[in-house]
Amino acid sequence: MLNYDVIVCGAGPAGASAAAAAASQGLKVALLEKQPLPRHKTCGGGMPMVVGDVLKNIAPDAFVESQVRYMRHTWMFNEAYLADINPPGTSPDICLWMVQRSIFDNALAQRAVKAGAELRDNLAVKSIEIEPDGAIVRASSMKTGTNFEAKAKHIIGADGASGITAKIANLRRKKAMAIAIEIEHPYDWKNNHPDVTPEIIHLEYGAIKNGYAWIFPKADHLNIGAGLFHQGMWKSRSNIEIRADLEKAIFNYLDLFGIAYQPEKMKFHGHPLPLWQGKEQRHTPDERILLAGDAAGLINPLFGDGILHAIKSGLIAAECVAQNDVKNYSQRINSEFAPKFEPASKLASFFYKMPHLCYQYGVKRPNATRIAARLLMDELDFNDMTGRFMGRIGKAMIG
Repeated sequence: MLNYDVIVCGAGPAGASAAAAAASQGLKVALLEKQPLPRHKTCGGGMPMVVGDVLKNIAPDAFVESQVRYMRHTWMFNEAYLADINPPGTSPDICLWMVQRSIFDNALAQRAVKAGAELRDNLAVKSIEIEPDGAIVRASSMKTGTNFEAKAKHIIGADGASGITAKIANLRRKKAMAIAIEIEHPYDWKNNHPDVTPEIIHLEYGAIKNGYAWIFPKADHLNIGAGLFHQGMWKSRSNIEIRADLEKAIFNYLDLFGIAYQPEKMKFHGHPLPLWQGKEQRHTPDERILLAGDAAGLINPLFGDGILHAIKSGLIAAECVAQNDVKNYSQRINSEFAPKFEPASKLASFFYKMPHLCYQYGVKRPNATRIAARLLMDELDFNDMTGRFMGRIGKAMIG
């Protein structure tokens, strides 16, 4: 049987970052991925540029397809407000990176290989058996017939919202899930529409109750999607109704900018987003299994972003394993994310109760977009900004 110090299940941002960090600290690491790389991954693919500072030793030119410096906000596809992430007089210059996850994730996986991790893709984990001195992982490929069986002292579960690792570990049994669908629509930048450029992302707040829609620019296409990020009204609506609303928002965006499409030929990709639910256990009592990224429920309940948080959790998991400090992993995850996500959850509930008021007196404020970008980059105190925002809306209601 193969033996490792740690086996990482899932080669997304959390898993690949964990594998690279653990291998660079001298651990013998296996990185498992159920699909052959590079593989499609449903995701908007937007992230703050600070990812480059957190990971280090990456070449953004290899995967960043556009650098966003403007946000175009709308309410019911009207009341458009184009805001500069870097208004005159602000410093430093910051931006959001737009990537295709197939390319980005593969780059991170290859980075882990260079650090010394053994990448085994096209292998789906089937079981994890806990033993007194470690855990046995069994995986196989239906496509190739390959079987994998190995033992490791620790397992890092980074296999996503619906992954098997959390189920086997009996962690996160009750999950708060957001849901999103998206398309990747070919776009010729020679069309030269003034409002559709590689430097602008679009955010629509009124078309989806308890959610929003977006357009993220990529090298040769637009990622257009819509999602429900607050669960207030979900149980009273059918999945068919929810899907119809989300698809309609996507069609409306295409119509808004005169982009030709054929509905019957469009391929919609759906994906669950496991929202932060507060402080909870993210490693097993025996310290064998640690959860990271989406498997750990680290999606920001306000913005719905998760890539930076996944990477950070993967680095923390690797450090805890390398330092034989797994007993403190959940506490470290809670300390890292609770100060941001708890106030973000409060603000999300507040925003979706009065979305138009929040749009008029919050989103459209001159400095709001800059603040949002800095919050995405973890540069500002989320609790302080949430208090200010709610106070401002309260005054608007009174006045």
